Amino acid sequence: MKTQNKIALLLISSNLLIILFFGGCIYVLLYNYSFEDFYKRLKTRATIAAQYKFDSDRVNAESFKSIREKHFEKLEQEKEYFIKYEDGISLEELSRTTKFQRNFLQAIIRNDVGYDNLDNVFYAGIRYKYFDKHYLVIVSAKNYFASHHLAFIRNIIIVAVFLFIAISTYLSFYFSKRIFQPIKSITEKVKRISSENIHLRIEAKDHDKELSQLISTFNDLLNRLETAFAIQNNFISNASHEFSTPLTAIMGEAEVMLMKDRTIHEYKYSLNNILEQSERLNEITKTLLFLAETGYSTKIIDTEIIRSDELVWEAKNIVNKLNPHNHIQVDMSLLPENPMKLKIRGNKSLLIVAITNILTNACKYSNNNNVIISLASSDEHVFIIVKDYGIGIPDSEIPFIYDPFFRASNTHKFEGYGIGLPLCRNIIKLHKGSLNINSKVGIGTTVEMKFYQAIVSI
Repeated sequence: MKTQNKIALLLISSNLLIILFFGGCIYVLLYNYSFEDFYKRLKTRATIAAQYKFDSDRVNAESFKSIREKHFEKLEQEKEYFIKYEDGISLEELSRTTKFQRNFLQAIIRNDVGYDNLDNVFYAGIRYKYFDKHYLVIVSAKNYFASHHLAFIRNIIIVAVFLFIAISTYLSFYFSKRIFQPIKSITEKVKRISSENIHLRIEAKDHDKELSQLISTFNDLLNRLETAFAIQNNFISNASHEFSTPLTAIMGEAEVMLMKDRTIHEYKYSLNNILEQSERLNEITKTLLFLAETGYSTKIIDTEIIRSDELVWEAKNIVNKLNPHNHIQVDMSLLPENPMKLKIRGNKSLLIVAITNILTNACKYSNNNNVIISLASSDEHVFIIVKDYGIGIPDSEIPFIYDPFFRASNTHKFEGYGIGLPLCRNIIKLHKGSLNINSKVGIGTTVEMKFYQAIVSI
């Protein structure tokens, strides 16, 4: 069964139960009230009947009778009974002679008042003492309200229930359809979106806040998916290019060597070229594997408490060995007074790889001009800032710098694979940090790495 129909049936059932409950309560209350009120009316008539029947003052008796006839309407089949009661007579005999039920007579004698009904005829009786004699004064009548008005009310409630069921059914299905129609429309539009037309978006519903939030969330998801597809396509395109270049060089060099016999010098020269391209291919492969490995944010890494200044010095020493002509300067002016504020939790090897990579890029793209690395801290974070005065990155290309194999348009003169920055960002994300880059063409680039301080108990 469709969810739409389930909701409609749920609304119908709940509404039906509500109207049945309230309708039943109203009927029961009126039913009980009609009985109680009618018995009171009969008792009042019995009291007045005793007054004008047995009152020795005939003037008062006539007054009571006049009041009764003037202010009390005649009840349907109203009758009065005056029964003399003596102590020696048994209830069975009294019941047999008067045709009234024994329990009814017993209630009047014991409690001075009693009530009974039989075949929609109601009885109310009182015990009245006149001098030394006792009388049972009983008034009977049919309850017109119970027999007619309550039946009319009951019929109204029954008709109202059926009418309400019809209206509720229509409205429930109508509104459930109206409620689910936008969702159905969204579902149909979503079905039309695939990898071939992932640029399509769902129009927001301005009049429906909840649906607008759903559509906005889904459109954001599509934006991220579209970006991921674009990155994937770019990755495949660039990776195939990066792999094909050394492979083509290796195969071409081998084919040339195999065309005819060569001298030992030529073989050595060719093998050196093959080895150089193989090392390049091996470096690309290892970097790609490392990039893929660090791309899993849920990966668990071994961590320890590390001094960020030690990371900087170790990374600088590694760059000094790789590039002895660098001009890296460590700025200590922003160091905090408390050395505990320089501690972070992380994997030392991975963090050194990230910092070394950023320092290497800074030196390479600035032609070994001055590169300044600074350390700073706030109440919660540790900052490592690398600033160079190199070629910079065009503003239009900054959004793509984290795409694997992407290289800025002004880096053709420099060797590289375009994997360094994506790798650094993945490593820093593994440490719940952030990587921010500001760059201007011809002025230089500033890279800021931000990490959370490690909480160290003293």
